[in-house]
Amino acid sequence: MSKHAFVFPGQGSQFSGMGKNLYDNNAKAKDLFELANEILGFRISDIMFSGTDEELKQTNVTQPAVFIHSVIAYKTLEDAIPDMVAGHSLGEFSALVANGTLSFEDALRLVAIRANAMQKACEITPSTMAAVLALADEKVEAICAEVQAETGEIVVAANYNCPGQLVISGSVAGIAIACERMKAAGAKRALVLPVGGAFHSPLMASAKQELAAAIEATQFNTPACPVYQNVVAAAVTDPAAIKKNLVEQLTGAVRWTQTVQAMVTNSATHFTEAGPGKVLQGLVQKIYKEAVVDGVN
Repeated sequence: MSKHAFVFPGQGSQFSGMGKNLYDNNAKAKDLFELANEILGFRISDIMFSGTDEELKQTNVTQPAVFIHSVIAYKTLEDAIPDMVAGHSLGEFSALVANGTLSFEDALRLVAIRANAMQKACEITPSTMAAVLALADEKVEAICAEVQAETGEIVVAANYNCPGQLVISGSVAGIAIACERMKAAGAKRALVLPVGGAFHSPLMASAKQELAAAIEATQFNTPACPVYQNVVAAAVTDPAAIKKNLVEQLTGAVRWTQTVQAMVTNSATHFTEAGPGKVLQGLVQKIYKEAVVDGVN
């Protein structure tokens, strides 16, 4: 029997005007936006609707903004009954609201804490990420390991987005060396990304303690359907395991290719992306060409 998966985007999908149509046309959505403003202590909705790209790029704005838009878009679907959910990095928190593990309010508080903790970690060590295109995953992993072994710089595979698209993460010097080697090894491109730091790498270790304490103090319910989590790329339903994987995700890789493959193995044929943009719809189709994809935003 074919199953319906709901997936939720991460940082990078934000744009000025995001969520405004929901706020203007749906009373339930408007209430949730106002609740979010109250919880965060500033009018994030104003920045989402009319902020500059620069304002939207601040980690403490970006992460809550993408989360808020995603969850509200999902909640406006009257008949959404997911068989399984997943989210890309930050999107995992949106997925956990969709399957009932977390309340909207609790998840938003955790997202805000996560964003601030990651921002602080970014300020400790200058670090970055780079997209590597058209090079086998194994080759990318091998080059990262070589650079680390030879230079002592941190470079790791961070986002397995789809076959032929892998993002690496690490120190500025390490990423620069790795990019040159990736191109020499035949990568079509190895391009440094405009991000605030080395997400999903050991350089985020300092953020783990703060997030772990906040997660431990938050009520996690038994989910209504499995969440396929980034670090294990497998279905998880145990609240204790979900908590552990959320913390590990800060320094662990986003195994998106493997996550979608696992969902497909468990009969997912229809993927609906809830939130800003269409990034995940494109990635899902590259991973599984036969997938039916659509979105709500």
